[in-house]
Amino acid sequence: MSQLQSDISEQAVKTGVTMSRYRWTVCALLFFSVTINNLDRSILGLLAPMLQKDIGWTEIEYGNIVTAFQAAYAVGLFLCGRIVDLYGARLVLPIALAIWSVAAMAHGAASTVVGFIYARIFLGLGESANFPSAVKVAAEWFPKRERAFATGIFNSGSNVGNIFAPIIIPWIALQWGWREAFVVTGAVGFIWIAFWLFLYGKPGKVKKVNQEELAWIHQDDTPETEKQTSQKVSWLGLLKHRQTWAFAVCKFLTDPIFWFFLFWLPKWLHDARGIDMAHMAMPLVLINILATLGGLGGGYLPAWLVNRGMSVNKARKSTLLLCALCVLPILLVSNVSNLWVAVALIGVAVAAHQGWSVNLYTSVSDMFPKQAVGAVVGIGCLIGSIGSIIFAQATGHILQATGSYWSIFLMGGFAYLLGFIIMHFLIPNMSAAKL
Repeated sequence: MSQLQSDISEQAVKTGVTMSRYRWTVCALLFFSVTINNLDRSILGLLAPMLQKDIGWTEIEYGNIVTAFQAAYAVGLFLCGRIVDLYGARLVLPIALAIWSVAAMAHGAASTVVGFIYARIFLGLGESANFPSAVKVAAEWFPKRERAFATGIFNSGSNVGNIFAPIIIPWIALQWGWREAFVVTGAVGFIWIAFWLFLYGKPGKVKKVNQEELAWIHQDDTPETEKQTSQKVSWLGLLKHRQTWAFAVCKFLTDPIFWFFLFWLPKWLHDARGIDMAHMAMPLVLINILATLGGLGGGYLPAWLVNRGMSVNKARKSTLLLCALCVLPILLVSNVSNLWVAVALIGVAVAAHQGWSVNLYTSVSDMFPKQAVGAVVGIGCLIGSIGSIIFAQATGHILQATGSYWSIFLMGGFAYLLGFIIMHFLIPNMSAAKL
């Protein structure tokens, strides 16, 4: 137990007041927004075999549809990081969620490749506000020692959505049609908006947050950080800092692998392993259960190490390196004949990605003041989206030409280790940026 926590506990005993835990309610709201976010973007991959048959697109055209989403996502990130910093997540996130929910439902009206491209563009624009908002909210509501764990919890929503999606979505599509599947999942977002507007506010403005919890949330604040928080930060000025580029380069190298997992795994199961839509749920559920555990473990491990005396820098870097090494076995997937061994290897890799992602996002709030977090996340995600666009186009052309996933798994296996090496070179001590 930290000295601050001991002091708060002692004060609580004297006054008879227990520290409130409303920050975990906020974490739950973020968890569900990420769940809905990933559900709406992943449904395309789940229905791709059925849509490819009905619409008649080629591998390259499917790559173009994926690229349309990623390009719009990149443009949105260019704007949303700064918008979230200026206007706050309470206003920006529900507006963004309404936009992407309508766009998700609009997929059900598309009948051509062009129609899907337009729907994916608006989906990408709306969804681009989600992670800059979530990371900024985590920086505002959690001290550094809890931030990675909180990020791990809400980030695991992406995998929880993917656990239920392979069970629910194909069933809806086979019972009523793929158009109805898009409409049903898209409508869920409007329920979340009502809860967000009713429950969310900044820590100092929520009545259910008492003084003990407020002191816990702000335990890292110093006169220097308060001074930085009051200052305006130039978006372009952030590009001068190594910390920004360390985050951005890691996103450029590893985001494309996550998007590959999201949009091409159902196609890999169908094309390379002969699994039809009716039997696709179990492999995808197993992969995403492992991914959920990876995200939670990746968030818990650095907190556990810090509480045992390790520095934040060393704890964060050790976890990132462990995750990078755990992705390497994916190199063996194409050489494994047993389906479940291959699924397990992919599951470990996706779990490692989630642990990596949790700590990569949290490193931003370790190195930058709160008013710059959204902008830095937006810059990094923009660079990551550019990498994802390049990778999606390459994947479509590779599969069209060879039909083999081997070279794609090869690139994915080494991307994280390369990212870690570059990050360590740029910020060996993960020091705070002096804005």
